[in-house]
Amino acid sequence: MRAVVQRVKEAWVRINGEEVGRIGQGLLVLAGVAAQDGPEDVAYMAQKLANLRVFAGEDRLLHLSLLDLKAEILLVSQFTILGDCRKGRRPSFDAAAPPELAEKLYEDLARALTGYGLKVATGR
Repeated sequence: MRAVVQRVKEAWVRINGEEVGRIGQGLLVLAGVAAQDGPEDVAYMAQKLANLRVFAGEDRLLHLSLLDLKAEILLVSQFTILGDCRKGRRPSFDAAAPPELAEKLYEDLARALTGYGLKVATGR
């Protein structure tokens, strides 16, 4: 499982003009599920994201997490972050999980983050 994480003051996902997910301060996470991923990878990623210390405290040091701030997370499935461009000019997505497995583990990750008491919004 691979994630690209960005701190945000607010974020949202729109599909064909319809808003499907919105958060205030928190993290926007693009999550890619690999073919060999399983429940242990979901649990690891959930605890890592919930506890990742990327927010500044009053001393301007990055030592606060989503849990510390009761911040939110916008989780978006993004298989393209598993693309491999080392050979040739066209990325290979062989490492990405098939859609059925990827969707299940993505939904499991959203539930696991909710289990930490976080507000989780998702894409589609």
